[in-house]
Amino acid sequence: MKRFIKKTLFALAGGALIVGSLGACSHRGPGGWHEASPESRARMVEKVGSKLDLDAAQKQKLSVLADKLQAQRAALHGATDPRAAMQGLFAGSKLDQAGAKKLIDEKTAAVQSGSPEVIAAAADFFDNLRPEQQQKVREFMERGRRWGRHG
Repeated sequence: MKRFIKKTLFALAGGALIVGSLGACSHRGPGGWHEASPESRARMVEKVGSKLDLDAAQKQKLSVLADKLQAQRAALHGATDPRAAMQGLFAGSKLDQAGAKKLIDEKTAAVQSGSPEVIAAAADFFDNLRPEQQQKVREFMERGRRWGRHG
């Protein structure tokens, strides 16, 4: 049963991350991924809010979700450059298996520690949407990140 609960939590966390990416809590710049500014997240909340016709309370819940996702993303990223960490595993003549396990353990711990807050924020947001708003979120998830675009 414990395994089922873990799988369910990871699935919910993944779903929460997808829902949270409605407007994306971060953006890609020339050098890679960067933390989005509070103003950028506010614009995302407004954009998604207008697409879903959110009221003020729902926008606040989306804002909380965006903040939780940004914090989770920062925790997953860690203090080091993930690309450099991966390249370091392959730098020698053999794969650094101990380093790979350590990297996986760190990322897993970050997901496990932050997931309950992300799940709670995602549930609070989604559960307080009207049925037609929930359907729009489902349709968005089916299409991926191309909100408002066809194809």
